[in-house]
Amino acid sequence: MTQAGGSVTFACVARLRFGNFDLDAEINTSLSGTTALFGPSGGGKSTLLRVIAGLEDRADGRVVFDGAIWADSARRVFLSSNQRPVGTVFQDGRLFSHLTVAGNLRYADRRSRHRAGVLDLATVIDRLSLEPLLARRPDTLSGGERQRVALGRTLLTRPRLLLLDEPLSALDRERKADILPYLRDLPETFGIPTIYVSHAVEEIAQLAQTVIVLAEGRIRGIGSVTEMLERIDLQPVTGRFEAGALLEAKVTAQDRGWRLTRLDLEGQPLVMPMLTALELGETVRLRVRARDVALAVIRPEGISTRNILAGTVDAIAAETDTAFAEVTVALHTQRIRARITREAVDTLGLRVGAPVYALIKSASFDRRGLVGSV
Repeated sequence: MTQAGGSVTFACVARLRFGNFDLDAEINTSLSGTTALFGPSGGGKSTLLRVIAGLEDRADGRVVFDGAIWADSARRVFLSSNQRPVGTVFQDGRLFSHLTVAGNLRYADRRSRHRAGVLDLATVIDRLSLEPLLARRPDTLSGGERQRVALGRTLLTRPRLLLLDEPLSALDRERKADILPYLRDLPETFGIPTIYVSHAVEEIAQLAQTVIVLAEGRIRGIGSVTEMLERIDLQPVTGRFEAGALLEAKVTAQDRGWRLTRLDLEGQPLVMPMLTALELGETVRLRVRARDVALAVIRPEGISTRNILAGTVDAIAAETDTAFAEVTVALHTQRIRARITREAVDTLGLRVGAPVYALIKSASFDRRGLVGSV
C-alpha cells in the first residue's frame, strides 16, 4: 500500500539464466525519490530493469508494486509492459524521427489521457524547458536535448514508476551537466518514484537517495546512498580507486572576488570553486574521494589546503595485502574517508576515538562534477 511521504512498497524476485549469465535477485524495499540500481557493467542491471518493466517474460519470480501484482510465475501472472503503469527512458531516447518534438510529446499525451494523473502537456514542457525545442526534429537536437525530450514524452504516459536505463551513458560531461538538474528534481517536481540504472558513481552520488548494489546477477546491498558508498566491503563493486563519502553542506556565500563558493558543514567551513547556480542557504551534496583526503593529528598551519575539518577516528581498515588503509573520520553526524598508507597510520598513532584533522583540497570538489543540490 502507499506509505506516508509518497513512498510505495516494492518487491521483486527475478531468476533468469541465459548463456553464461545467471540473474538471481531479490528486492524488498520502499520506493521514494530516486533509487539507484548500481553496479559494474554486465552485472545484470538492465536485465533486471527489463523484468520490472515487463519487457522480459522469461524470468521466474514475482514483481509487486504498491500491492499490485505485475508478475508471478508461480501463478502464471504476467502483465506486459503496456499493462504496467511504468515509463522507461533508454540510453538512446528512442524518439520518433518523423515527428517534431511537439509531435512526440503530443503523441504520448493523447495516448495516456485516460490514465489517472495530474501531469499535463504544458507542465511537462515548462518544467523540462522544452519550449525552444518544440518545432525541431530529433536529428537536430543534441544528445542532452534528446534525452530531455524522451524524458518529457515518458512522463506524459503518466506512469506511477519511472525507469531510467543509463540515460546519460552516451553523453559527454557538458551534456550530462545540462540534464542532471532535471533528473535530480524529478521526484519532487513530478511526484513519481524513479529507479535509475547506472554504473557511474558520480551520477548516483548526485541523484539517488537509496542505492541497490547489483553485481554478477546478485544483490550485494540496499541502503542509503551515503551508507552504500561508505561500505568498504563493497569496494570491489563500487570501485576501490573511487572509494569515498558523501557530505552535505549549506551554501553560506558566493565569493565572486576569489571565485569561490563557501559552505557550512555542521559548523565547520568548507570552500570550493564557485558554482554560480547555487543559491545562499541551499544544501548541496559533495562526494569526496578517499584518495583526496589527508590526515593530521595537529591542526596544520601555513599550508595551501583550505579545508581542514576537525573530527575523530571512527574506524581503521588496514589492507594487509597492500600498503594502504582506509580511515573513517566522524565529523559530528557525517563521516569522511581517507586512504593513506598503513605506515602513516602507525606513525601518526591513529586509533579509534582519537582526534584528527581531515584535509581536503578545494580543487578536489571540481572534478567530474560530483556536486548536487539536495
